[in-house]
This record gives sequence, C-alpha cells and structure tokens, in this order.
Amino acid sequence: MCKAKRALSTIQDSSALRRLSLVACRQNSKMSSSSLTASLHASTLRSPFVGSLNGFHVSSVAVRRVGFVSKTVECKESRIGKQPISVPSNVTLTMEGQDLKVKGPLGEMAITYPREVKLEKEDGGILRVRKAMETRRANQMHGLFRTLTDNMVVGVSKGFEKKLQLVGVGYRATIEGKDIVLNLGFSHPVRMEVPAGLQVKVEENTRITVSGYDKSEIGQFAASIRKWRPPEPYKGKGVKYADEIVRRKEGKAGKKK
Repeated sequence: MCKAKRALSTIQDSSALRRLSLVACRQNSKMSSSSLTASLHASTLRSPFVGSLNGFHVSSVAVRRVGFVSKTVECKESRIGKQPISVPSNVTLTMEGQDLKVKGPLGEMAITYPREVKLEKEDGGILRVRKAMETRRANQMHGLFRTLTDNMVVGVSKGFEKKLQLVGVGYRATIEGKDIVLNLGFSHPVRMEVPAGLQVKVEENTRITVSGYDKSEIGQFAASIRKWRPPEPYKGKGVKYADEIVRRKEGKAGKKK
C-alpha cells in the first residue's frame, strides 16, 4: 500500500509540474507578444509584409529614404606605362587609329592596340602610351603595351640578342646552311631550322648567339634550343643561358666502410 501511495504522489507531483510549466509558457508568450506589439507601434518603418495579423498593428509612418552616392575610384597609373618612349631619327612611325607600324634599318613591325589604351606622339621624337579609360584592365594593358612598343622601337633600330652555352663532354653545335645542328648526347643529332628574321652564330662549338629585331621570337627560339637538354642540378650539364645561374645539388654520398 505504501508503495502504491508513493507512486500516486509522484504522478500527481509530475502532473502539477507540467501544469506549472504550461502556465509559465503562456505568460511568457503573452509578454513577448505585448513587447513585440509595443516595439512595432514605436517603429518608424512601414512594411508591406506585416499588417493587422495575429493582433499586430503597424503605424502608417512614411519610410525614410536612404541615398547612396556612387564614387568612381581611379586606378593608379602604371609606373612603366607612364614613362616616355624616345624614337630615334632612323625609325619611321605610321599611326592609323589603333594600329602602329614601326620601320627601321633592321626591319619592320606592326601592332594593334586594344581600346583601353591610346597612343600619342609628341614633339621631339617622344611617344607616349596613355589609358583611354579608368578600369583595372586598362591599367594592366597600359604597362604591357608600353613595353611592347618600346621593344619594337629598340628592335628595329638596335636589335636584341640572346646567348646560350653548351656544358658537357661532347656537347657541340654547328651551322649547316639555314639549320643549326646540336649534338647533346642523344643517339642522333638534333637539327633545327632557323626562323626567318633571326640570325644564329656559333663560337667555339659551345656558344650560341641568337639575334634579330623581334624580342619575342628571339626568346622563343632560344627557349626551344634550351628545352632539348635543360641544365641538370648535379653536374650542371646541358644547355643554359649565358647569364643563367644553375642551383647545384649535393649528390648522394658513397657507402661508408
């Protein structure tokens, strides 16, 4: 009997606690609804999504307009692009819209500029590349096309050259007609045709000089020669540029006795 009374008392206590919790939840919900109604009455905004639903009401007050000011941010001028280009007296320039032709004693080159940059010719043989608009791409094109224009002017007047050196036992190079023949340790010699507009000279069978008026063509052909046998880091054997520094690695040590 005692156990049954105790069980009945615990059940009654639990039901009482549930009733108390329900009453507390109802009171909290009433308080929150009243506070929300007060805050909405005090609000200065009028929303089309909140109306007289569920007992809420919003006062009809005009909305304050917020204005946004758009500010144009100017890109910084390229340090390379703003430098002038001096044109020698033996170089002739022909400008037609966005096209430029440069003619000199060593050759003739042409380039087409994008709409982000423009070319201006000043007195005293000075050429300037300027931005036509203030955008990020215009800032990038500014320095790039100034460098390309300067390379054209220097190339047709003075020219460029790239020197390579062959390092290794039995490595040698020779010129046969319009081809350059390389012996680089393969089972067969490597024969490469010299592109038009470039001159290749070989000294002491191990030093190669590539020259011409187009800087990009010179660099491309020199790189194609070097890729046949790039210098390895242990003994430094291979084809390397004359001013290239090959980082050497330490070889594996022999077994200790």
